[in-house]
Amino acid sequence: MLGEHLALAQRPSGPNLILVIVDSLRADAVYDRAVHTPNIDQLLFTGLRFTSAYPEAMPTVPARNSILGGRRTFPFRHWHDYPGLLDSPGWAPLRQVDESLPAVLRRAGYWTAYVTDNPFLGFARPYAPLRHSVHSFVRTGGQIGGAHPISSVPGKVLHHWLHPSIAEKRHRVGLYLANSRYWKDERRSFAAKVMKDAVRALEVGAWSRPFALIVDTYEPHEPWTPPPKYADMYGKWRGPEPAMPRYGKVDNWLRPSERGPVVRRLRDLYAGEVTMTDRWLGVLLDRVHELNLENETIIALVADHGILLGEHGWTGKISTALHPALTRVPLVIVDPRHRQAGQVSRYYASTHDLAPTLLSMMGVRAPERMNGADLSTLFDGVKPPKREYAFGGYGNSFFIRTRRWAMWARNKPARFHLFDKHRDPSEGTNVAHKHPGVVHDLYRIVRKRAGGRLPYYRGLDPDG
Repeated sequence: MLGEHLALAQRPSGPNLILVIVDSLRADAVYDRAVHTPNIDQLLFTGLRFTSAYPEAMPTVPARNSILGGRRTFPFRHWHDYPGLLDSPGWAPLRQVDESLPAVLRRAGYWTAYVTDNPFLGFARPYAPLRHSVHSFVRTGGQIGGAHPISSVPGKVLHHWLHPSIAEKRHRVGLYLANSRYWKDERRSFAAKVMKDAVRALEVGAWSRPFALIVDTYEPHEPWTPPPKYADMYGKWRGPEPAMPRYGKVDNWLRPSERGPVVRRLRDLYAGEVTMTDRWLGVLLDRVHELNLENETIIALVADHGILLGEHGWTGKISTALHPALTRVPLVIVDPRHRQAGQVSRYYASTHDLAPTLLSMMGVRAPERMNGADLSTLFDGVKPPKREYAFGGYGNSFFIRTRRWAMWARNKPARFHLFDKHRDPSEGTNVAHKHPGVVHDLYRIVRKRAGGRLPYYRGLDPDG
């Protein structure tokens, strides 16, 4: 560790970093003011927001590999199943951990910390190298398991969060309730635990400057069991709550009389969970202010993906329905010198752009392995490299979006979906059969950028 000791002796002069990764946060939830998020609103007011940001790889694990690794991971070539991760294309450990964002900053002399309740990065064996790459890795368990059995949840409480339509989710919801128990006291919520841990890490970092703190919250990933003061902000409900959706077509899991009311309640519960997560993010941001760190700290916020809440007849994260509700994410970067505060960029930003951008802002050279764009030039009024489209993938599917067209299909390829965004901004009518030339041209771009034919893993469906 001689290199690290030398770096610490020299102490870099660049700014601190707080990178907040929020799971399942839809862009429209915060950009369109559809949900009450005053703390994220403050970041939008002080930072540069990207309104055309799309993850190049989804969902949870592939997206984080992209964010932390600073390089494209789609298409998921040579993928195989890994213990502790889902058996789904792209779910693989982060490659070359020593060249990832936290490791690079540690070598450069930064005190580094990673705080999370992500059940995969926090506990799966393939992510042990990442956990060892920072000075402090703080994890909270219980999101998809934990020490407390379902039997510890009062029957009345479990019944309250299990609408009959999601009875098959009893085990998932029950474990979540057993290991959080926050339906009345939000201080027990996972968002609260993560942000309180982040505050403690921040306080250490303030004494060990410069620091790089990554805060990775799994909320508002489902299940959604917010206390009444949050859920009731968006609507009233009688009877058992639909604490989480089933993944699939609404018509396949809800009776006609249930579809409208249950989907609306799903949106209410999701909004309540987002608002609660934002409230605890505010605890961290308040501490940044109290420690007088704003003028020497970059703050960035990004999501890994969104979630479908009835749009186009789907609920959940569906790899064959790659509409903006799922694929468009919020991305905001706050510069400590307040450059571009409150400004908006329509650049096709992506998750793999974050690491090289942040390293550039911190005066640290990015490894050649990182192939994301450096978006920091925008703070100086200089455009980043030209990018006329966003493309990426989820499982066995790919997508590409231009200003005029949106398209996705299976990697086979099969079942092309093409939408004319000018004439059909809500993406309601598939016009692939009317524009075979457009389909051909867009697919050719994807194949060229992906390095040839896309891999397809038979028998594996990531939806659900």
